[in-house]
Amino acid sequence: MTRSPAGAAVPAVTLEDVRDAAGRLSGIAHRTPVLRSRTLDALVGAEVHLKCENFQRVGAFKFRGAYHAVSRLAPEQLARGVVAYSSGNHAQAVALAARELGSRAVIVMPEDTPREKLDATVGYGAEIVTYDRYTGDRAALGRRLAEERGLALIPPYDHPHVIAGQGTTALELIEETGPLDALLAPIGGGGLMAGAATVATALVPGIRMIGVEPEAGDDTLRSLAAGHRVAVPVPRTIADGQAVDVPGELTFAINRRLLDSVVLVSDDEIRAAMKLAFERLKIVIEPSGAGALAALLARRVDLPAVPGRYPHLHRIGVIVSGGNIGLDRFAELMTGC
Repeated sequence: MTRSPAGAAVPAVTLEDVRDAAGRLSGIAHRTPVLRSRTLDALVGAEVHLKCENFQRVGAFKFRGAYHAVSRLAPEQLARGVVAYSSGNHAQAVALAARELGSRAVIVMPEDTPREKLDATVGYGAEIVTYDRYTGDRAALGRRLAEERGLALIPPYDHPHVIAGQGTTALELIEETGPLDALLAPIGGGGLMAGAATVATALVPGIRMIGVEPEAGDDTLRSLAAGHRVAVPVPRTIADGQAVDVPGELTFAINRRLLDSVVLVSDDEIRAAMKLAFERLKIVIEPSGAGALAALLARRVDLPAVPGRYPHLHRIGVIVSGGNIGLDRFAELMTGC
């Protein structure tokens, strides 16, 4: 067990938990590619390894945690079903996981969810319940539905099985690349970073863990500075998947212990990263998936030279967390970029 910022005991997540999750996901989740680009290396002055979760099932890393968590439910609970709340990617992930495991899913989604994510979630067979993200309480609505209908609540990040599943992203990356000097990942609720940091710091002592948030949603940065979880107004940012107002309790307990820093990127910097990924890497990234790359391109990360290995070149891992964006929205964001 570890302790939350409030001092309460919360379940720990370990490297072995992540390895167990990897076993459950083997042959079900995609082992996503790691891309390299000489152009990108030259732009940032480092050896960059992009873990491309935009090629994951449902188009984002969220499938890993969702499937792992749903797969651990008892058969009688699977028969009753699950409920989740999400702005899109976790929604799709839980819906697909439930379908794959013979269950059913009810998903609480914001009224302004991008149409592509809403349609995909419905396409996986889920029932949708909408709410206003700026005035409603999605967690309370999810808990109420769980209680009223006997459903298992699968939260988007603040759950040890979800975190362990997300950690398999970093496990695969390090297995393929070997030791890295730093690992960057976007932070919304903190589940991806908590899982990635659990793995990376255990396998690569001394690795720098760097989280990336949109400027409008700096709740984790503020929370780290304060030493406890701090809520901000619901962010208005193009990175809808990171529009979280407060870090998770369990995720923050892990991240405050394992992160070296959190940096911020603007919406314009996110757009620039999406543009470079499209033009030079030939991949499509959604705004929430582009933050870590944006931080590198905008030189938000300052790493000293590594004597005896790469005196002018660092080995940096970057998690590209998702690629769920429609053509019209992508074109809109790229206009004038």
